[in-house]
Amino acid sequence: MMIKRLLHTRLRVSDLNQALYFFTEVLDLQVTERHDSPRGSKLAFLSVPGGKEEIELCEYKPSGPVQVQEDLVHLAFEVNHLDAMLVYLKSKGVPITDGPTVSSSGSRFAFIEAPDKYEIELIERAR
Repeated sequence: MMIKRLLHTRLRVSDLNQALYFFTEVLDLQVTERHDSPRGSKLAFLSVPGGKEEIELCEYKPSGPVQVQEDLVHLAFEVNHLDAMLVYLKSKGVPITDGPTVSSSGSRFAFIEAPDKYEIELIERAR
């Protein structure tokens, strides 16, 4: 029995609408599905345009406050032009928390902060 592919990664969020705004209006991801679960979670699934893997955002107030530990988890997205993306994100008030940095392979990367202090890495591959 073999695993076929990664389907989704779940992020618990304190405010689904705030997280949806960030991921759809700021980062331009697309909502592929949105519903409430039988136990009362508010769920939204997102993907990069044309992508197969999804991010599941889950708001479930009975679980208590969302506390994302620093350096525990992050999402990484490839971008075409890192500098232009960082200028755009700064104009939207998104905190740039590290970088840009050049890796040993020549790729460039930077980290930004999403709602609930989730860390997102943006990578411009070496050409």
